[in-house]
Amino acid sequence: MKTLLVCTSVSHGNTRRVARAMAEVFDARVVAPQEVTAEEVAGHDLVGFGSGVFAQRMHPDLLRFVAALPPSSGRAFVFATSGLPELAFAPFTRPLVRLLAGKGYAVEATFTCRAFDTWAPFRLIGGIHGQRPDADDLSAARAFARRLLV
Repeated sequence: MKTLLVCTSVSHGNTRRVARAMAEVFDARVVAPQEVTAEEVAGHDLVGFGSGVFAQRMHPDLLRFVAALPPSSGRAFVFATSGLPELAFAPFTRPLVRLLAGKGYAVEATFTCRAFDTWAPFRLIGGIHGQRPDADDLSAARAFARRLLV
């Protein structure tokens, strides 16, 4: 299965580390949105879209990239890293999942984990989750990827 991971990771490299762990399982490339074309995305059987979370939202660069993609009937998944937990009543992955579904993608699953976060209020105390994603998080990311292989 030909897989690609499109990842925006701008603050501490947290999301890219998670993407690389998944890429090991898929034998896939990890690229930033500006490093890949819509045609290249369409040439893959499975595409992962991920970013860090900023103020409970996925990164705008990734959202703009997905919004510009043509309709597809491909398979996709969404992944994210954040300092705070995803809220059950307002998950930060939901807008991207809906955007992808609106493009025709079959969104198979989402993966999130905690990560080092120095967003405004946390900067005052040196950040939160300084050691994350840790080995357990990366192991969980690999296990998530293995489940998508079947």
